[in-house]
Amino acid sequence: MIIIDRPWLAPLQPLLGQALAAWQAGATVAQALAGSAPDLQSVVPRFVTQTCLPAGEAYEAFIARTDSVPTRDDLHDFFNGLVWLTQPAVKRRLNRLQAAEIARAGVGAQRGALRDALTLFDESGALLDAPTVLLTALRTRDWQALFITQRARWVEARLLIVGHALLEKLATAPRKPLTAHVLLADPLALDAAGWAAKPFAPLPVLGVPGWWPGNDDPTFYADSAVFRPSRAN
Repeated sequence: MIIIDRPWLAPLQPLLGQALAAWQAGATVAQALAGSAPDLQSVVPRFVTQTCLPAGEAYEAFIARTDSVPTRDDLHDFFNGLVWLTQPAVKRRLNRLQAAEIARAGVGAQRGALRDALTLFDESGALLDAPTVLLTALRTRDWQALFITQRARWVEARLLIVGHALLEKLATAPRKPLTAHVLLADPLALDAAGWAAKPFAPLPVLGVPGWWPGNDDPTFYADSAVFRPSRAN
């Protein structure tokens, strides 16, 4: 069951509510996604059923070739489609880099550094617009500064989760260890080498002020299994 009025789902509204209602009424996920945003069809790929993906063709290569996203009737692909609808430029950038790397090197037994980084961000990535003091604390995993001493600065911040697997987990079973990989760069300007370097910072998202009952108590952040110190410490 999805509780749609969670803070991490707010950026997906009202499309989330509209698409979910259509899916629950009997539409396929592909139909529900397309019907929730007809005015966006010129800027996002078409959503098609998974059966449209030819056997042997890589998923990302198919999207790039046909401008169509194969979509299963499950929550994972439901949230993937919602991110396509709300962040089409970011999703297209990821897809183009994936498809170019597949064309260059093939699929192979392993993704390689670039495709691994792109997939990690696509599944569990996030973007954070925040004051410098918060970004610095995140880079250094200074959880005390990030969530306690500089807590008031979060009213100036906006965390946007774009990883569809993370959104699925948060929507169905939110738990303290769930972590976003925050991209510390512009996703539209970052080149292939920059992506391959994995310029991410881990952020346990339920530590964000206002996102979880109980995190107003400083002891919430004392769990070192979740709020891990920097390797340099």
